[in-house]
Amino acid sequence: MNRKELLEAIDKKYKDMGQDPDVHLSGLLHAEPMKYWDFIQLDALLGLQTKRTQLPDEMVFIMYHQVNEILFKMILWEIDQVSQAEDILPKKFIMHLMRISRYFDMLSNSFDIMGEGMELEQYMKFRDTLTPASGFQSAQYRKIEIASTELINLIDYRFRKTIDRNTPYEHAFNNMYWQVAGLDHKTGKKNKLMVNFEEKYKSELINWMKEYNTVNLWTKFKQLPEKYKNDLNLINAMRHYDHTVNVNWVMHHYNAASKYLDSGVGNSKATGGSEWHKYMHPKYQKRIYFPELWSEKEQENWGVTNLNGYEKLMNLN
Repeated sequence: MNRKELLEAIDKKYKDMGQDPDVHLSGLLHAEPMKYWDFIQLDALLGLQTKRTQLPDEMVFIMYHQVNEILFKMILWEIDQVSQAEDILPKKFIMHLMRISRYFDMLSNSFDIMGEGMELEQYMKFRDTLTPASGFQSAQYRKIEIASTELINLIDYRFRKTIDRNTPYEHAFNNMYWQVAGLDHKTGKKNKLMVNFEEKYKSELINWMKEYNTVNLWTKFKQLPEKYKNDLNLINAMRHYDHTVNVNWVMHHYNAASKYLDSGVGNSKATGGSEWHKYMHPKYQKRIYFPELWSEKEQENWGVTNLNGYEKLMNLN
């Protein structure tokens, strides 16, 4: 586009908005040029790290989780591109699924920062200062789960038969698999971790459940025309995302936690007080976003053995 065409396009843009193009051009004349540190809000970003102890490795822990939350926001942005699209084609669906999977690959690989990047003695000290806070309380991750699949697939497996599409959202929320980690099993009462989490996010998450009830990734896939649902590349991308999130990423997290909590040093309980082995390991809760894309045998072996032929399926075109 040459200068004349560019000016004509600018003129049309602002006139279509009911604005005076000359005023906007005058504003551009006096505007400061964009700077990298302003564009990404660098000063604000680097000012968000506040330690609660004098232990240096706490800073690693804080920044690592902040990076995770930024990646979660990127993932939610990608999911939204699928959920809000009308008449989405397999190519676009696959593109966003693979972007999300790559973000989770980054998250999985980054657990070496946790596993190798902190001194055991420091971690076992400063983690007590964080109690009862826990990564469990990441509302963005809960939103990713809710936006990825139908609610029935997030219900504690023991209560799934009591839930259907007519179940009130609050009842479904109260039976999510993560509630297992939020109960004091001796008293049956919600622990402080869950109380704090629900005070902050329960209403927001229930509204999120309503919003994504019919536009989550699994429902969007099932709404596709039959020829698209049979697209092997799309099926592979769905399976890849499911396995990447619910097995690979979870197991990297599990192994990183195990290095510290199973070390024999200090308190081996999770900061939130959950039975973290059973809460985190995929073989117990069998969190599967797209169950109909997996065989019964694959579901039985979820998180336990390598899935037969899984690597072959990942050769996407």
